[in-house]
Amino acid sequence: MLRRAVALSVVAFTALAAPAFGHAVVSPPVVEPATLQVFTLSVPTEREDRTTTSIELTVPKGFAIDSFAAARGWKRRVASTGSGEGAVVNKVTWTGGSVPTEEDAVFQFNATAGDARTYTFKVRQGYDDGTVVDWAGSEGSDTPAPRVEARDSLGGGGSSTVAIVALVTAGVAVLLAAAALLGSRGGRPIT
Repeated sequence: MLRRAVALSVVAFTALAAPAFGHAVVSPPVVEPATLQVFTLSVPTEREDRTTTSIELTVPKGFAIDSFAAARGWKRRVASTGSGEGAVVNKVTWTGGSVPTEEDAVFQFNATAGDARTYTFKVRQGYDDGTVVDWAGSEGSDTPAPRVEARDSLGGGGSSTVAIVALVTAGVAVLLAAAALLGSRGGRPIT
């Protein structure tokens, strides 16, 4: 029983967490529309013995970037339409950084998702040897585009992935604890 519980927990963790490993992501993945909040773009350096030297983010229509957090070691260039309060950020390019293998280039910005829908970003990652990776593919591809889903209601009637993971994890923990208690009955007393 213990082996089965451990095996099930490993399978569940792998199935739910695998999509998050090794991809460019914009987080949080689920937000309320028309609410200004902090977003983080994280892009992994996956190539061996190479460094990430540039990141270009194409902003989807309806997603409004208000301001940026400083990113030490990086220079930021913003392409926008309009001016003043009506300016709309279309593309952001960070250059001059150097992120080694198995680390992520991380950038933060304040933004608002305008309507309840899914926003798909395009990210171009440049390496020190001139190679470019386009994080613009479908969800099942090797280079999926980052997505943010804006929902009118974040709670209530539906169940979120986080809630499901929490319930599965709690259930596995209870099973493992029960198995440990049953397994220790024949040995020393529990105090």
